Amino acid sequence: MKNALFSRSETRVVHIGDVPMGGNYPVRVQSMTNTDTMDTIATVEQAIRMIEAGCEYVRISAPGMREAENLRNIKATLRDRGYTTPLIADVHFNPNIAEVAATIVEKVRINPGNYTADRLTALLGICKAHGTAIRIGVNHGSLSERIVQQYGDTPEGMVESALEYARICRDFSFDELVLSLKASNTRVMIAANRLLTERMKEEGMDYPLHLGVTEAGAGDDGRLKSAIGIGSLLADGIGDTIRVSITEDPEFEIPVAYGILQATGRRITRTEYIACPSCARTLFNIQETLKKVQAQTSHLKGLKIAVMGCIVNGPGEMADADYGYVGFGKGKISLYKGKNMIRRGISETNAVDELITLIKENGDWKEKENGGN
Repeated sequence: MKNALFSRSETRVVHIGDVPMGGNYPVRVQSMTNTDTMDTIATVEQAIRMIEAGCEYVRISAPGMREAENLRNIKATLRDRGYTTPLIADVHFNPNIAEVAATIVEKVRINPGNYTADRLTALLGICKAHGTAIRIGVNHGSLSERIVQQYGDTPEGMVESALEYARICRDFSFDELVLSLKASNTRVMIAANRLLTERMKEEGMDYPLHLGVTEAGAGDDGRLKSAIGIGSLLADGIGDTIRVSITEDPEFEIPVAYGILQATGRRITRTEYIACPSCARTLFNIQETLKKVQAQTSHLKGLKIAVMGCIVNGPGEMADADYGYVGFGKGKISLYKGKNMIRRGISETNAVDELITLIKENGDWKEKENGGN
């Protein structure tokens, strides 16, 4: 029986260059350049920094026809340097720009609030001919006047705006489609995407969803809003690609995205640690111990390790950890494999080394590559 708690909404596979999205593929991470698109070298260099940080799709703004045409130079330069990451053109107002960009890049994003339905079929034909995917990207702040008059500035209006265009794509037998509903208000963004997921099921649609909180800001504000908005939906099993939008250089968005994916269990990219905040029952320096454990094990991708202060809550709270390091008394530690205590009351002095030995004995150890981190 399928575990609903950890299930993911079933979506079709959309082909974007050689990095497919949806289906059983990992939730993809993307970001967007903020350089002048006419500055080929600056855009390429920034794209490379993004890619090397883990970005799987690079989105580039094409505000005018010259910028759309220059996507060809940007793509060629990236390919010459050995980078095959799919490129996405971000187009807002002029349908002609989207039609040109669709002949160059692997995916085009358009905003239905600024795009008439009668021009969409022309774009669909071009995209079919060139194997280009489309994202219908609805923004809460730019719904069409017609939608606002009918539904108000609401999640319902956002959903209907996306579905109108999705229906056109379906009628045209265009399958390489991704949808997104974004807002700077996390509650609106979450509500809209949950409603869209329900409505797609009602209409027999299974398009992948792109998640993001727009204008999230910088620093902790941007990271927290993104974690709440994107993370809530990922925890629901909703979402096939994410973009963390923060007012910083785009390569700094990537670690935040992977952190959200790790925290929601949707994509495991590093070792995960469970650790209590400690209290008077903790008879060892848990902060320093956690640092030592992390230093030794941070390269063990996919492993979950707990460092707990005492046996009162430790064994229960770390129940789904692979290994546990638990305070047993003054200067004494017990080690766990899963829920089972394997070594009891060993000296704190060599307990971290004993933990490593336990991991090795159970076949979960691997050596660091190139001095891994």
